Amino acid sequence: MTTTLSLDMTMANILDQFPGARRALFQKFHIGGCNSCGYSPDDTLRSVLQKHSVQDPDAALDTILKFDELDRKMQIQPAELAELRKNQTTMRLVDVRSEEERSMACIEGAELLTQELFDALKAAPKDTCMVFHCHTGVRSLDAAAYFVGHGFTNVKSLTGGIDAWAQVVDTTVARY
Repeated sequence: MTTTLSLDMTMANILDQFPGARRALFQKFHIGGCNSCGYSPDDTLRSVLQKHSVQDPDAALDTILKFDELDRKMQIQPAELAELRKNQTTMRLVDVRSEEERSMACIEGAELLTQELFDALKAAPKDTCMVFHCHTGVRSLDAAAYFVGHGFTNVKSLTGGIDAWAQVVDTTVARY
């Protein structure tokens, strides 16, 4: 599904359609990182840009679309991940959810992201195959973007998260 991005969309709608918009706006314009530079879900992109004195709204639209394109390249579908797991023995499947979420449902072989694992992954070779997952695919996309931004070249995020995995690949995994 292709969605058109416009200045009159609400931030809630934009973040739903373009999850990387939060990172895009923060990185390029320092919008949304704290209370003083934040926005509410009902604000339009136009009003947010005006509030933060962004002079070139088209640059903001372009930035969001560029991040979205990069995000799409980092994503892997559940069936693709299942196939990759069969063929890639050195892949790291990393769960970025909380321990409480993991106790409700988990993908066999996934490693919970702890500080120790984070440090080990940062020190790994830049071509290490890593796939991140969370509940719905938003937090894992942030984690994947972090590693790509730090020079890693073989990083993916599970589209739809463990919820999609439970629907498409392994129906024995609990949905919550």
